[in-house]
Parts: sequence; C-alpha cells; structure tokens
Amino acid sequence: MQSLSEIRIAGFGGQGVILAAMVVGKAGAIHQGGYATMTQSFGPEARGGSSSAQVILSNEPILYPYVTQPDVLVVMSQEAYTRFTPELKHGGTLIIEQDLVRLGQVPAGVRVFGVPATRLAEELGRKVVLNIVMVGFFGAVTRLLDPDALRKAVADSVPPALQKLNLQAFDKGFEYGTLRISQSGESGDAESIIPTLESVP
Repeated sequence: MQSLSEIRIAGFGGQGVILAAMVVGKAGAIHQGGYATMTQSFGPEARGGSSSAQVILSNEPILYPYVTQPDVLVVMSQEAYTRFTPELKHGGTLIIEQDLVRLGQVPAGVRVFGVPATRLAEELGRKVVLNIVMVGFFGAVTRLLDPDALRKAVADSVPPALQKLNLQAFDKGFEYGTLRISQSGESGDAESIIPTLESVP
C-alpha cells in the first residue's frame, strides 16, 4: 500500500458502489494492517440515482477523511464519468465500465483502463456482482492492495451463501485486469486498453 491513496468509486444506485468501496477499505484497514476511511453520497433516488463513495488508504492515521483529488477514479455510469473525471489527479488512474461509459476528453497524463464488468458478471449468471468484478479489476490494474487482502475482504463482506459467487466475480475481474496489463505493457493507453472505444475530443 502506498503512503496515501485517494479513491472515488461512482455510478448509479443498484450497482453496488458502496459495497465495492467497503471492500477496498476493509482490505486496506483489516487485512493489510493499514488505515482507511470511507464516506458516501447518494442522489435523490436510492436506486437509479447517482451514488458515489470515497475511500482513503494510508499507512498512517488519516487526519482528513474526504477525497480532495482522487488518485484512482472508478466510474460505472456516464453521469459519474462526466461529473468526476475533471477532479482526477494528474498521473492518476481512470477505470471505466466500458459498456456503460463513453470516453470524452480524458485529462492529460491519466491512465485509462476499461472493463466490461456487467458482461463478465452476467457470464457468472448474476449481473449484480458487477461491483465485485470491478473490485477485482481495480486490484489488478492499480496494485494498491494485496490481492489476498482484497479477496478476504470480499469474503467478509457478503452473506455466506453468496461467498462463492462473489469470489468468482472477484477472480474474473482480477484475471481480466491482469490480462489487460500484460497486453498494454502497463502503458494505460486508452487505445490499447479499451480497443472497442474511441477517445472523443
């Protein structure tokens, strides 16, 4: 874990944004022995409205729990992309649900990674685990947390009856991210990472 990393995960209600953030924070604080904070916000509707969560990971106690300029932005809706991308730190990492988000003008110096998280979840028979697919992908491309810590946090955060499915979702996302990293040479170039999308000025 780096000394301090600011992460924002955003999408719409029903995508499991808050659970994804909880898993990331739990991995850092409980399973990796660091510190983490999480704050969250919702739009006017619980399901279908906007939803975002902020996570800060650190090796030291965190004095201010709010994200000011995220190092990593995970977006699962077009609205979230439009709203939060301008806040992303120069040299930061942008992760998108590539079937739901069309890239516009990406800030210079930002590494872009796309994953069809919903489709990968559907391959497991449950669209609702797209958030855990995204957590696995996040783990592979950012390398901020130990994969075992994330995996344990997934297992801790879901009902026992759903553990197997969610761990499969995590593994699927992690494997997809590992493949994308190897294909891109870690460049984060939008063209190589998201071959099905075009960057629109």
